Amino acid sequence: MTGDQGPGAESRSVLVDRPGSHRIIRQALPEPAAGEVRLRVAAAGICMSDRELYDGRRAPGYVRYPVVPGHEWSGTVDAVGTGVDAALAGRKAVAEGFRACGTCARCRHGDTSLCTGGYAETGFTEPGAFADHLVVPARLLHLLDDGADLRAAALLEPAAVVAGAVRAGAPVPGERIAVVGAGTLGLLAVQLLRAGSPGELTVIDPRTTRTEQAVDLGATDGCSPAETTARQGEFDLVVETAGAADTAHDACLLARRGGRVVLTGMFSEGAKGIDPVHLSVSQLTVRSVFGAASSAWADAVHAFNLGLLAPAGLITHEFPLEDYGAAVALVGSGDPAVGKVLLRP
Repeated sequence: MTGDQGPGAESRSVLVDRPGSHRIIRQALPEPAAGEVRLRVAAAGICMSDRELYDGRRAPGYVRYPVVPGHEWSGTVDAVGTGVDAALAGRKAVAEGFRACGTCARCRHGDTSLCTGGYAETGFTEPGAFADHLVVPARLLHLLDDGADLRAAALLEPAAVVAGAVRAGAPVPGERIAVVGAGTLGLLAVQLLRAGSPGELTVIDPRTTRTEQAVDLGATDGCSPAETTARQGEFDLVVETAGAADTAHDACLLARRGGRVVLTGMFSEGAKGIDPVHLSVSQLTVRSVFGAASSAWADAVHAFNLGLLAPAGLITHEFPLEDYGAAVALVGSGDPAVGKVLLRP
């Protein structure tokens, strides 16, 4: 193992003991085992999945308490375990969240987000990045350019989800594309989709400030859900990012006959279902995305390193670890002024 931390060094973490209960803990600096690396966390984003974890609303089997949350993050490698290239020390990086087995049929096919070896994910079942330091398998790392903005790079996890959605939707230059929702995922989707030269890129969200931001980022126009009735059946590709009660159903209505729909939102019990008659008669192709496969991570990091993705403008609030309670309360508060919230250890 190589590293530059002295003996007796400590690392802080936010530990959620159970829903609604958290505390800051101090422990000995974690040491990477064989095949692992330790990173100094630069920034970690909070999303609705983290809020669900804190509130106890995450589906059973997809969280293990007590847990250190934090699955959207960036950092710098500061120690490596045996069997890991020592040259990684000092490199800026992010890492895939799913601890895929790498040996099942789905993993061997490249679909690491569909691993059948059992669910394990950083920040939900494994210690996450709401901490000073994080240990992950070195095989999950994606390296960033030396000059990368680590504050912005904390958004590469949701960017990888969006990159997976773009892969699934297979946009063709000149197509009409709609993005449903202008939260973090939706605004990242605008940035990736515009790189493919769509003929039209419309963003649908009830918040005018968000649709205006989407246009600033490259959308051709924005509108509210109430304004889309006349546009049903118009779009070649619809990328749903909101996860609201009606958005999966409504996204399918927006697609033309033979069109494609990709669902990336995390839906709650009671969400309005897709009309099977409309689905079959319109011959739609509907895909869903949960997390991101290795290929999607590679796409997102490549776009970030090239400057095609500029996530920094989506960040609105930053807090130290000690203010985790206030930070997580902002997420899902409904305040339109709240974009991406970061913890900065």
